Amino acid sequence: MQLSIVMPCLNEAETLATCIRKALTGIERAGVQGEIIIADNGSTDGSQNIALAEGARIVAVERKGYGNALRGGIHAATGKWILMGDADDSYDFSKIAPFVENLREGHDLVMGCRMPSGGGTIMPGAMPWKHRWIGNPILTFIGRLFFKSPAKDFHCGLRAFTKDAYGKMNLRTSGMEFASEMVIKATLSGLKITEVPIILHPDGRSRAPHLRSWRDGWRHLRFMLLFSPRWLFLIPGIGICLIGTAGLFLLTLGNMIFGKVVLDVGTMMVCSMLLLIGTQLLWLAVFTRHFAVSEGLLPPNPRLERILSAFSLEWGLISGFILGLAGVILLGIAFLDWQQAGFQGLSYGTNLRRLIPATTLIVLGIQFLFGSFFLGVLGLKTVGR
Repeated sequence: MQLSIVMPCLNEAETLATCIRKALTGIERAGVQGEIIIADNGSTDGSQNIALAEGARIVAVERKGYGNALRGGIHAATGKWILMGDADDSYDFSKIAPFVENLREGHDLVMGCRMPSGGGTIMPGAMPWKHRWIGNPILTFIGRLFFKSPAKDFHCGLRAFTKDAYGKMNLRTSGMEFASEMVIKATLSGLKITEVPIILHPDGRSRAPHLRSWRDGWRHLRFMLLFSPRWLFLIPGIGICLIGTAGLFLLTLGNMIFGKVVLDVGTMMVCSMLLLIGTQLLWLAVFTRHFAVSEGLLPPNPRLERILSAFSLEWGLISGFILGLAGVILLGIAFLDWQQAGFQGLSYGTNLRRLIPATTLIVLGIQFLFGSFFLGVLGLKTVGR
């Protein structure tokens, strides 16, 4: 068996027979030995009987969700190549030969591309305007930016891949974000990816689609953010840290006047807050990346591994101690000034220009001390791991 075509199915009686017949034609035109698997997710409209009558194989998947259905069907597939696509007749399974040809040439993942920017065609009424002009372009842009993916249509449901590549991707999500996870993990794993222009047709169902635009769009976006500690934590953390550090340093020397605008100790406190927030985001980036790599969610990053190996628990503790000590010294100087003034009120601006950096350094020291300990806990090796 060379090719297994897997279609997730939940009450697709109106279009299922058409899709199976087109798939049989596609298998014949591609010149391969193939099978059609209907991953049924609990249909109650007789879809199972239709599939059997048309010569497909039924795989019952009890756990609900687009990802669960596909995973169940793929697990049961016997072909060395898998082609997946929706059973709503929006994809023409009779024209799958280009997917097979690219698999023969050694590609690991062959994506369909519906978007005109990638040579695809969207027939009138085939895609809601908010998907075509908002959802797909934005999510594809984010996917290409965050993960350097070559795909121009990140969420096309018609795609083919090898069984070996599927095993390397180690997909885990259960819902619509399964599509994003596949492209992201294929890219991060260095798999060979290409695209095939396709035509998207209006689906043949009289009922509303299972897809919920805003809910499922948010699930895709959330998954991309959670899967990219660099963009979720690291880059914002670096930017906020730089702004906070620069402002705190400059305002320690004195206030800054820009025309009628005066930046003084109030702005200094805000800069201190930014520095602390930015530092916390940087720690979260390190924690998240370390956890994701250790759990197999993300592949190792050689550059980060070198940094983490150089930054040991002891170095973190030393850094935290130095920062905290510097803060305590500044706080001691401020206390001595207060003592010399007979513990009376001091100049508001002068006093805060010592206290704000002092307390900031102490908090940074605490972050480094306990952050280093937590990173050490994440690095502990347990039995069987």
